[in-house]
Amino acid sequence: MASFARPVALVTGASAGIGAALAREAAQDGHDLVLVARRREPMEALAAELKSTGARISIISADLGKPGGAAALMKNVEERGLAIDTLINNAGLGDTQRFDREDPESILSMLQVNVVALTELTRLVLPQMVARKRGKVMLLASTAAFQPGPGMAVYYATKSYVLSFGRAIGYELRGTGVTVTTLCPGPTSSEFAQVANMQGIALFEGPMPVMTAAEVARQGYAALKAGRPQIITGLLNRIIAMSTRFTPTSILLMIGGHLNARPGGAASNR
Repeated sequence: MASFARPVALVTGASAGIGAALAREAAQDGHDLVLVARRREPMEALAAELKSTGARISIISADLGKPGGAAALMKNVEERGLAIDTLINNAGLGDTQRFDREDPESILSMLQVNVVALTELTRLVLPQMVARKRGKVMLLASTAAFQPGPGMAVYYATKSYVLSFGRAIGYELRGTGVTVTTLCPGPTSSEFAQVANMQGIALFEGPMPVMTAAEVARQGYAALKAGRPQIITGLLNRIIAMSTRFTPTSILLMIGGHLNARPGGAASNR
């Protein structure tokens, strides 16, 4: 396949939720797309939906939860003759469970997708962007990045990594023409929440606002396009995330434990 005529955005986790919504934003903004996820059928449906935008779309089924998944993905991209102008690192996994009861394989999968694959894919794409003196990278973190999360300890920790990583490499890349934007959504109505067993926990059933994936993507993409280093979607989410700077850790732990608990106060124990 020859290189696409328009700038190319690669979106991981593009089969549903925020990833699919970000793909829509990129297509409507004049990008051709490389859609990446494990499931092919939802991506094919999304490609058909976006045909009217004029975007040329390449679909790659890939499992970033397997070691070497990011390298295999980029080899596939290079074999198609594509140069990535915008990388949207959206793929992520979550789980609600007390750590000692959590499936070890689920823990390893979260670390592989949320941390290892995200880091590896970013490293593989950046040199070409820097050489061209242009490019945009988005990393999907969460408001979970700003505090510890009892009941979702590994997930919260991975998002803290993403936020720190994004801030650091964004600073390193100043003056190169390449920008890094870390997107930090709060509770979002999406398939991710269902797969992560998050539906029914206090975080989704309490007073916290639950945004749509489309609105998160709209705000996130606008920040990416502007080259902003960080975006926390939603005014209340921004206030809460920023307040963690001044809140004692003991209080943050209590709040996190409450938000990630099932009715009755117990953390998920599927």
